[in-house]
Amino acid sequence: MSVETGGRIRIHFHHATGLRTRDGLAPNWVSIAGRNKKFVWAETAIEGETLVAWHPEVSSPQAVRYAWAMNPDGCNLVNADDLPASPFRTDSW
Repeated sequence: MSVETGGRIRIHFHHATGLRTRDGLAPNWVSIAGRNKKFVWAETAIEGETLVAWHPEVSSPQAVRYAWAMNPDGCNLVNADDLPASPFRTDSW
């Protein structure tokens, strides 16, 4: 992951050729937190082979979670081979 100016956090993947969503919508089940460790649902975009997440209330992002639930029904992030992204979390605490 890399933190960018403007409160954006970029997630880099291995095996992300053709990163996209299964349904053509923005990636879902993505949450973001700042230093206070309070996660909120993020705005998201795919840029090339990376996932970008941000939220207007998180000016200095520290962590991202994807599909971080017991049954994250509807997760939609996949690669060109239609293989789903595994649930993950990042943090820099």
